[in-house]
Formats: sequence, structure tokens, C-alpha cells
Amino acid sequence: MKKALDNGIKWIQVRWKNVPENEFIKLCENSKLLCSEYQSVCIINDHVQIAKDIDADGVHLGLKDTSIDIARQILGENKIIGGTANSISDVLKRMNESCDYIGLGPLRFTSTKEQLSPILGFEGYEKIIEELKLKSLEIPKIFSIGGVVLKDIDLLQQIGIYGVAVSGQITNQPSIINEFKIAMQ
Repeated sequence: MKKALDNGIKWIQVRWKNVPENEFIKLCENSKLLCSEYQSVCIINDHVQIAKDIDADGVHLGLKDTSIDIARQILGENKIIGGTANSISDVLKRMNESCDYIGLGPLRFTSTKEQLSPILGFEGYEKIIEELKLKSLEIPKIFSIGGVVLKDIDLLQQIGIYGVAVSGQITNQPSIINEFKIAMQ
């Protein structure tokens, strides 16, 4: 994570599955300290109470996690709360829940998720954005998740996707961050 922050990452989501809670809490605490040092956002995946306890900037919730409403009650109005979606109905649900952003995906296969939802591909994103437009709904802040790489950014932006969440490519090659920043401008 420090390499990513050294290379200019401004948003970190702490996600570590199937580990003892005390180890996860320690990682979250250290991540929050590092993110504060770098003036970056620290989001905790799934664990609302841990996000509150360490005063993280927010939490990201999967479809089967705590509800957005309960998370908002626990964290308050000033924290960032994001939610995962995989379909138009999920996106509409997240919009109704008033989450701050939606992580929509996966774009393609990714090894960072054990129980992978159905792969959307670019066509799936296009279909969802088109359905929102047909319903005359404002397009929320949707981030493409799951297997995203640098070469995907142009097409995702053309489709109407707000941003991207990248793990694998940055973990394996932290210096590519500058190329992502340029592509997202």
C-alpha cells in the first residue's frame, strides 16, 4: 500500500478476507494512519463498526453486508458509504439507498474475489447506463470494478462510467499509477 501511496494513489479500500479479526483491525489501523499521512481516503470493506472505531473515511458494502441505512446511522452523514452492484436492479437499489458511490462489476474475471458475480463486460455496463437514461435517471457515481486495466479507461468513460477501482495491475506495477491518473483526466 505504501508504494501505491508513494506513487500518488488518493483512495485506498482495505479489503482482506478470511483472516482473524485482530489482524484485520491492525491492518485497518495502519492503513488509516498511512492514508492520513498521505492525505488519502481510507475506506474499509464490509466492516462498518471497524470503520467507525478507527475513524476511517468510510465503508464499502457488498450486497449481502449491512444495509446502507444502518451504516449511515452508525457512521453519520459525513462518512463515505459505497455499495456494490451487479445488475440494473442492484444499481437502482443502491441509488434508492442514497449511497455515495456504486462499485459496479465485475468487468471481467478477477482473482481478487472468491465468489465472483456474473461478469458484465463492456456490454453489461452499456446496457445498465442505457437503462438509467431510458428511465430519465441521473447517472450516479459508478466505478467499474473487477479486472479493470489501464486500456479499459477510455471505453468505460465513453460508456458513462465515473471512475475505476484497480487492484491487481497497481499491486503488481505501482508505477503505472501516473498513467491511470492521466487516462482519467
